[in-house]
Amino acid sequence: MTETPTMQAQGMATRRRVLGDAHVDRAEAARTEFDAPFQNLITEAAWGHVWSRDTIPLRERSMLTIALLAGLGNDHELALHIRATANTGASREDVMEALLHVAIYAGVPRANHAIKIARETFAEMEANR
Repeated sequence: MTETPTMQAQGMATRRRVLGDAHVDRAEAARTEFDAPFQNLITEAAWGHVWSRDTIPLRERSMLTIALLAGLGNDHELALHIRATANTGASREDVMEALLHVAIYAGVPRANHAIKIARETFAEMEANR
């Protein structure tokens, strides 16, 4: 698969803005020949094509992503995106609103578990300040 250099560069810039340089640097250092095509795909598609769009702000994209990850039970990615709220402008209250929607539309058990992850992740963020 050939990448569009512009989307790859834009995706990497947005990925760094949202997730932070430290996280992206760790992910890039762990990149292997095997998973490089996948890393290129998510950088270009998710971060370049979707997260870089200017139709809605990063705060709202963050809340949408958190709700989707929680509703689908993608716990590891959920904690990552909870941490990213420090860069997207989504507040703890915003996260709770997103998770209340998860409770109604995806199920109380999913929301309950996501709230536990959010609580733990916010506590970890506080401790590391």
